[in-house]
Amino acid sequence: MSTAEAPPELLSTAEMASFVARGYLRLDAVVPDDVNRAATDELEAILATWGSDARPHAPSTLQPLTDVYPEPSAVGRMLRTPRVAGALHSLVGADAVFDHDFVHRRDADDPTTQWLHADAIIDPSLAFDIQAFYFPHDVAAGEGGTRFVPGSHFRQVNEADVGRYQHVVGEEQFAGPAGTVLIFHHGLWHGAMPNQGDRARLMYKIRLNPTRPQVRLWDTGDLDEMQNGPDDHMFARFRFDSVAAVLRSTEPWYEQGTDRLELVQRARLWRYLSGDDTFDVDYYLTRIEAKAALADG
Repeated sequence: MSTAEAPPELLSTAEMASFVARGYLRLDAVVPDDVNRAATDELEAILATWGSDARPHAPSTLQPLTDVYPEPSAVGRMLRTPRVAGALHSLVGADAVFDHDFVHRRDADDPTTQWLHADAIIDPSLAFDIQAFYFPHDVAAGEGGTRFVPGSHFRQVNEADVGRYQHVVGEEQFAGPAGTVLIFHHGLWHGAMPNQGDRARLMYKIRLNPTRPQVRLWDTGDLDEMQNGPDDHMFARFRFDSVAAVLRSTEPWYEQGTDRLELVQRARLWRYLSGDDTFDVDYYLTRIEAKAALADG
């Protein structure tokens, strides 16, 4: 079976919970080398024809993902590799649509740093877009890999509102093998790094929009086992192998006292994704709702 014909490899419940908690997934070396080599040439051709009718395989906004970059496009082959296609399906569904894309090139010995930002404007939606960042060649430390701040996706900002922030504790700076794809929640803070290497760094970004509720689109075979009840509470009785256990992960840049506010946002998003309106982590949402119900009654 060829790569294009292989079925998508859907995300697990643990991977989905990690995305909710940290706002990103990292898929290392999931695109084959032959696709990476062909995609590098294709991305250079796109750059050379950007904005013109000569651009190869140019998609349009709201075009179905299934029609984006048809054969023989190497970028299309990347999007249809089993691990990438499965992650996209799990997060935004097989009927997602194209928003926009961009080819980012950082030339060798380029000292400039892109400001930290979240793409587009403030978006308070519970439903989310995703952005996939594809690196078709190896990127060593210092060669201009994208930096990003895990756990920032619920801190809603308008584009470059956080542009003055530098060296955030716990931020990650991508370095890794060819064929790696990062997938971000649309609110995750990120920016390009200086390229101190001796070759250009290419990266392809695509943003996708869901067209239906993003409920249980992943491989839910392990969901019943991992889904905890609303009584799961760190100060009473709790599990180490549940969705709540994954969502309790923290980030080193969080201020003291932030964790509980983040847990509420994560629990709300997990309710949406799992379709379970009773889900909670450490009783915070349930407590508030119970009091509101009493007042309304």
